Amino acid sequence: MIRVLLADDEAMVRAGVRAILATDGGIEVVAEAADGRQAVELARAHRPQVALLDIRMPGLDGLAAAAGIAAVAPATRVVMLTTFGQDDYIAHALGGGAAGFLLKASDPRELITAVHAVAAGAAFLSPAVAHRVIRDYRDMGVSATRARQRMHTLTERERDVLALLGAGRSNAEIAHTLHIVEGTVKAHVSSILDKLDARNRVQAAILAYEAGLTAPP
Repeated sequence: MIRVLLADDEAMVRAGVRAILATDGGIEVVAEAADGRQAVELARAHRPQVALLDIRMPGLDGLAAAAGIAAVAPATRVVMLTTFGQDDYIAHALGGGAAGFLLKASDPRELITAVHAVAAGAAFLSPAVAHRVIRDYRDMGVSATRARQRMHTLTERERDVLALLGAGRSNAEIAHTLHIVEGTVKAHVSSILDKLDARNRVQAAILAYEAGLTAPP
């Protein structure tokens, strides 16, 4: 059972998201918060696997709450859920270590998929958000040539792991595919992020795409 913390200052939105999650028998909403500070405290108390956070909340917003949750419950994976898809929000969320970013206008099935993917150790972006992120990294100069150059620092096994990571596979799925233990996958991922100077799996996935190792994330 995937334990989820839901944080949004609008009660009707929380009810709607909770109803969507309730359609999946493998997901349980263990706590609900109406603001960022409450979300951090509930994450500390309940240690959920996934925290769904609205970005715009009173007091402490979702971005600050994500940082707070990382401090008190580092195993909790954060997904930002918002009506706002501005590029600066996306950049701040992913730069702060969020494992996913969903727009509230997304297909409800994306929410279910995102919770399962993030709980399994993968990252998840709404397709519209993924396209923006890829475009932004191209604008910042992360060209295919530069990405390929960075790939030369990786070992053959690390390139195998990166290709699967870029395809959205979780650590467990990568381990199963490559016939290695999950702890070894985590070590490879850590090394990949360090060598590619990537802050999170999402950035690494984009570099994998730019280098031609995988299809668009």
